Amino acid sequence: MKTSRRMLLPALLLACAGCTVVSPDAGQQAVLIDKPILFGHGGVRAEPVLPGRSYAWFSTQKIYVNMFPQQYDGNFTDLMSSDGVPLDFHAIIRLQVVDPVALVKNFGQDWYKNNVEQEFFNKVRSAVKKHGMNETAIQTTAIDEIDAEVSREMSGYLEQSKLPVRLVKITVGKANPPDAVRNQRVETAQQEQRVLTEQKRDLAEQARKAAELSRAEADNAYRVAMNLDPAQFVEMERIKMQSSVCANKDANCTFIVGAQPAPVVNAK
Repeated sequence: MKTSRRMLLPALLLACAGCTVVSPDAGQQAVLIDKPILFGHGGVRAEPVLPGRSYAWFSTQKIYVNMFPQQYDGNFTDLMSSDGVPLDFHAIIRLQVVDPVALVKNFGQDWYKNNVEQEFFNKVRSAVKKHGMNETAIQTTAIDEIDAEVSREMSGYLEQSKLPVRLVKITVGKANPPDAVRNQRVETAQQEQRVLTEQKRDLAEQARKAAELSRAEADNAYRVAMNLDPAQFVEMERIKMQSSVCANKDANCTFIVGAQPAPVVNAK
């Protein structure tokens, strides 16, 4: 009995030494590829390893596949619009793996770079070419249409290619026109604002002129009704002004009425 136990321990140690640990994290699955050293041809195992811990032969290759939706960025430079203006775009595609075993077996680890990336870029370029610079970069009215077209085209491509991947979302950002175009737009906006400012200033002056004319007409009508000549009317207005100024209790006013002040001449 003791001999059996002594023989069992080295056997277990030997077995463990020939094993590798497979431990996918949450949101991962592991695909195992058996590569026997002595017998058999091996290959991709039909079932993935779920999150947890398990063991495989040391010669078995393990590939961890992220099962969460993954985001891939695309930076596009000098995409030509329909009116021949080069535009810069930033687009995002989100994909989720649905069958890790089929993905690794049929498309490999670099499945996105080898099978999706270039197709995604081509779909974006094709959609952008159908719209002009103004509607994509200035008014952004075409962005939703580009999103919808690229999403539709990529969904069809993934299905046709039998990629075990689900399209979650495609987002195409606002286009950036060349610096020269942006500078022209800024200058145009400044000129338009300058015109608006001048128009508002002119309207204000016209309103002030109309108010002054209306006031003058009202004053003249009052003068005629009171049978005053212009000099008398001016004198009456002066008296009103003086009365208004001196109405304050703290005011100390002195007036010379009915005489013109004598000029002062420096006789030195």
